[in-house]
Amino acid sequence: MSGVRPGTRHYTLVCSSCGTRYEDDGLLLDCSRRHEAAFLYTEYGRSGTRHGESAGLFRHAPMLPVARTFPGVPGPVVQPAERLGRRIGLDRLWVAFSGYWPERGANLPTCTFKDLEAYTVLGRLPAEPPVLVIPSAGNTAAAFAWAATRHQVPCLLVVPAPAMERMRFPAPLDPCVRLVVLDGTATYSDAIACADLLAQLPGHHAEGGSRNVGRRDGLGTVMLAAADSLGRLPDTYVQAVGSGTGAIGAHEAARRLRADGEALPRLLMCQNAPFAPLYEAWRCTGTAPADREHEPLARELTNRRPPFTVRGGVRDVLTESGGDVLCTDNDVALAAMALFEDIEGIDIEPGAGVALAALADAVRAGQVRRDELVLLNITGGGRARQARDLALVPAEPWLRVPWPGRDEGPRAVAEQVARQLTGFAAVAEAAR
Repeated sequence: MSGVRPGTRHYTLVCSSCGTRYEDDGLLLDCSRRHEAAFLYTEYGRSGTRHGESAGLFRHAPMLPVARTFPGVPGPVVQPAERLGRRIGLDRLWVAFSGYWPERGANLPTCTFKDLEAYTVLGRLPAEPPVLVIPSAGNTAAAFAWAATRHQVPCLLVVPAPAMERMRFPAPLDPCVRLVVLDGTATYSDAIACADLLAQLPGHHAEGGSRNVGRRDGLGTVMLAAADSLGRLPDTYVQAVGSGTGAIGAHEAARRLRADGEALPRLLMCQNAPFAPLYEAWRCTGTAPADREHEPLARELTNRRPPFTVRGGVRDVLTESGGDVLCTDNDVALAAMALFEDIEGIDIEPGAGVALAALADAVRAGQVRRDELVLLNITGGGRARQARDLALVPAEPWLRVPWPGRDEGPRAVAEQVARQLTGFAAVAEAAR
C-alpha cells in the first residue's frame, strides 16, 4: 500500500451550498456550517491530467480523492456494443461493464462497480482509521468486505439476510471485517437505520454512503474510462440507481472533463417497480410504498432514503443534465438480462437488466434517438461465470440478529452489537 504524507492531498473539498473549502482528513462527510443539506464535492489541483501511469482503477488517481493507492485493482471496461444496439434500435451504443468477464479484460473481484467505490473510500482514509460502519443490500458489503480483507482495514458491515447470497469470496474474510446479518424480514432500509446507530459507538465512524466523496468519485471513474475510450463525453448516460450515487458521480466526473461548450451527458436513471422512490419523487406522484420493498427483482436498488433534495444530489444533477428517471418491472428486467447474455455471452445483475430494459423502452418511445451516442452502465455482471471459474468461500457472519421489526429493530441490533464488542474487548484484555 503506497501513500502520501499528511497535508499533501491533491484535492480540496468544497460545500455545494455555501462554497466553504476544507482540507480533507479522509473522513469528512458534511459541511460544518448551518444551511440546507448539501454534498461536499472534490476540486482537483492537477488540471489537464486525466489519468496516471498505472492501469486499472488507480489509472485515474489524480482525479480520485485518495491519499494512497492499492496495486492491481481493475477498473471498468468500456466497449462498443453494436449487436445489442441494433437489437434495441441504437446505432452508437457503448457499454461500460463492471464485473467478471475475463475475455473482455473485466476482473472486478466481487462482480459489480461497487468495487470501484470500496477501494476509493479505503484509499481516502487516514493512516489509522476508525472502524467504518457500512449498511448494504449486498453488493456494497461484498466489495468492502473483500477490499478490507485484502488490505486490513477494519469494517462493520450490516446487511439483511438475503444479502448473504452475495457474500462469497476467494478466501475467508479477515477478522477485521465484522459482518452483522439481520435475519427475518429486514430490508436494506432497515440495515441503514441500524448502521446510523452503530456509527455512534466508540471507535466507529459512518462510511457515509452518497455523502462520501470517495464513493461518488470512485463510481465516477466509469465516466472517466468512457471519455478515454470514446474520445469525448457520451450524449446520454444510462444507469440503474438506488440512491443515485453512481449517476451523481458520473455527472460530477463529466462536469470536470467537459471541454468548453461541450454538453453534459443527459442522465437517465432507472428504477425497478413497484418500489421506485426516485421515480416517484421526480414525477411528484407521491411516496413509494414501503411495504413493497421486498418485491423488486433488483433489491440493491431499494433505498428508501435517496439523496433527492440534497444540494448537489439527484434532483440537481437531473435538472442540470436535462435528465429523467425511468422505471420498469421485474418481467421486463428478466427479459433484458436474458437478451444481454444471449447477445454478449455473459450474465448480468438484475440492476443492469433494469437499466437495459428501461433504455430499450426509452428508444421505442422516442425518448432516445437512434443516432445518439449512448453509454449504458452495466453495473454488475459475470457472477455466474465467476462461480464456475473460481472456488468461492461463503462468508461467516460475525453476528446474526433476529429482526424484531422496524420500531424496535435498530436499537435492539445496536445493543446486541455493543454487547458483542464488549465481550470481545474483555477477552482481548484477559489475553494480554
